[in-house]
Formats: sequence, structure tokens, C-alpha cells
Amino acid sequence: MSDWPSARDDDRGDRYGRGSAGAQPEGPQVMRHVQRGQAPRPANRRRDAPPRPGVPPQQSPGHDGYGSYDGSQVPSQGGGRGDGYNTGQVYGGGRGGGQGGPGGPTGPRGPRPAPNWGRRIKIGAITVVSVLVVTSVGTYFWADSKVRREVDLSKVIDRPEEGDCTTYLVVGSDSREGMTAEQKKQLHTGSAEGKRTDSMMILAACGSGNTMVSLPRDSDVEIPTFVGSESGKRREGQGRRVKLNAAYAEDGPQLLVRTVEHNTGLRIDHYAEIGFAGFANIVDALGGVELDIPKAFKDKKSGADFQAGKQTLNGSQALAFVRTRYAFAGSDLDRTKNQQKFLSALASQAATPGTILNPFSLYPTLGAGLDTLVVDKDMGLFDLAEMFFAMKGISGGEGKSMNMPISGSRGGNLVWDKSKVDELVKQIKNDEKVTVSSDR
Repeated sequence: MSDWPSARDDDRGDRYGRGSAGAQPEGPQVMRHVQRGQAPRPANRRRDAPPRPGVPPQQSPGHDGYGSYDGSQVPSQGGGRGDGYNTGQVYGGGRGGGQGGPGGPTGPRGPRPAPNWGRRIKIGAITVVSVLVVTSVGTYFWADSKVRREVDLSKVIDRPEEGDCTTYLVVGSDSREGMTAEQKKQLHTGSAEGKRTDSMMILAACGSGNTMVSLPRDSDVEIPTFVGSESGKRREGQGRRVKLNAAYAEDGPQLLVRTVEHNTGLRIDHYAEIGFAGFANIVDALGGVELDIPKAFKDKKSGADFQAGKQTLNGSQALAFVRTRYAFAGSDLDRTKNQQKFLSALASQAATPGTILNPFSLYPTLGAGLDTLVVDKDMGLFDLAEMFFAMKGISGGEGKSMNMPISGSRGGNLVWDKSKVDELVKQIKNDEKVTVSSDR
């Protein structure tokens, strides 16, 4: 006989899912969340079921803010805790930890820390420096790839000893390479085949001061023994005396360098040559070059037509200015003075922070000139930069520009003053201040 109350047998059929006592398998149940500090609710009791013996009655749903036990109702906003437990959402749980509690997202916050300006400035500075470094390196390799290193000075024989200054032979040729018929007409270049030197000058970059010495194309010089640039054969000198520009026409830049070195005794460290088109394009890329022309002149052959005074020359006007020779009484000597004056002004405008640090000015200028610039194989971009800054220094009064000293003429050629030339070369070799002057 059983001592258990009959009530236990009577409600056993209502308690499926409470252990293995039930005769039927458990069905799916809704997991209930328990309020902290309270006893668990029966998992599946009907609202109208009588309380179990020994268990205190539970509060109604309205008292604690919970909806039905199956989580189908939204928590009460007014009378309950609003934890959202019955919907399966967790907002932090417990009193004071919910969405509206003191530590929740909408609760009071402490004061926002002051921005670390030192750190921000440091990061900004690092970013700017990194961008400048990457841009500079990219520009360097781009520009370096465009330079035409076509002149091999190692093939020049019997060279003078090196001096204390860095010397450049700067040549302007009448090359029409890459020019259209319209450009030739606009620039008044004609359509002659091949190329000849239209201007030549020695630029000596020295610690004592920079010196630019123009070499008139009609200078009377001797063609020495040399090795052919193409054939590689040795050609003995026979004492031939010709105009200086004939050396270039005979065997190009290498024979020109050999002839200049032989007749002056000065070693040439670097060679730089630019054609008509490149010269005009550089001027246009810079937006023109301002020049003060002291006296008005015209020249039909070069296309020059200038008034006196300050004015900005575009590419075609600049080319006409440096090529004009028949409008002057001194012919070639007056022209070389104009060439020096304009190149100094060009370098002064090109070698400025406004051009070098401005990519919208730097890239067009480099692109315009480097395609037609021919240099020796050992000449780098830093050597080119030194050459331009040396020219700029001369225009700023930090150096000297002059013609090669002339003593007279022979058969229409200009004869150099040997004693003055020797003194000039000595001063440049020893990096001394140049005191020699030209009478013309």
C-alpha cells in the first residue's frame, strides 16, 4: 500500500517532461529565463493549474513585467524590469546592467579625453614626408629613364689632366629631329638634313665662382688625331685648321670634345646637347622666359622681330633670339652674348622652387626637354641639376660670362688670343677666380 497522497497520482498526467516518470516522451519546450534571486518557474504549468503542495504561489505575469511563459509577449515597459529576457535578447542582465541602466549605452558617460595633437601632428608629418619621398623617387627614375646617354667620352684619346672644377661642354644643335613640316616653318629652321652646332660654350662649375665661356662657331681650330666614333679607326691629324663647328659636322660630339680639349688644354667632364625642338618646348613648358632686350632688332632668316625692353618670349621667339646673327655688326660674337644671356635667364627661371617643387610645372618641363637632350654616358640627373644651378648662379651675379678671347681673324675665322686662353684655362683648372676678360 502506498503512503503517498492521492493528489500526486492525480496530477501526474499533467507533468510530462519532468523526468522519466511520464509515460509519454517530452515535447519541445521553450527555455525560460529566470530572474536573478527568484526560484525557477515551472516549465510547462498551465495558468489555471492548482499549485503544487509545498510550493508558494507565483506572481502573475503583470507583477514582474514578463509576458507569457512562451516568450510571445513584449516585456512591460512600466511595471517590469524590461530586461527583454523573455524575447531571447540579452542587454547586460540584472538590475542596473540593462539598456537603460547606469552602465548602459544611454547612461551617463565620463568626459571625452582631449585629442592628442602631438600624436596627430607626428602622424601627419610622417605621411607628408613619405608621400614626398615616394614622389621624388618616382620622379627621379622616370626622368632618368628619359635621358639620352649617347656620347661615350671614354673613346676620346689623349685627354688633358682633370682639374678642380667640373666642366661641361654645352651645345645647341640645329637638329630638326622629330619636327613636323609645320613646326619647321613656325620656328624658321629650314629643312636641312643632318645636324650642326648652332652654339657651343664651356661651363665651369667652381668653388671660386662659375664661369661660362662661349666658343664662337667660326673659331679657327686644329683638328687633332682622333678615333672615329663609328668606325673605331684612328685618324691621324694633319694640321688641318677649320671652323670649330666643322669638327662636329665631321664626326659628331666625340670629335668636338677632342678638338676643344686639344685647342684649349682643358678637360671636358660632361657633354650636353639640345636640339631646336627641345629648346623651344622647354621655354613653352615654363610659360615663357622673361628677358630684357636692350635694343630692337629684326632678322628674316631666324624670324626675329623684337622691340627694346622687358618682355616674355615664347618657344619660337626664344629660338629666334638665340639664333640671330646677321642683325648684328659683330655677327657671331654678338650672337654668343645673346645665347649666354638667354640661357642664364632660362636656368634662373627653371631652377626655382616654384618649378622644381610643383609637379604641374616640373613634369611638363622635364618631359619637354629630356626627350631631345643628349648627354654623355656618365652624366646623371644630379650632374644636370648642377649644370642648371651653375647657369642660374651666373645670371644672379655669382659668376662670370664671357666670349673666348679673340686676337684677330684668319681667312674669315676668328683666332683665339693664346696667352689669354692659357691664363683662363689655368685659373679654371686650379679653381681660381677668373680675372681674364674678353675684348669682344
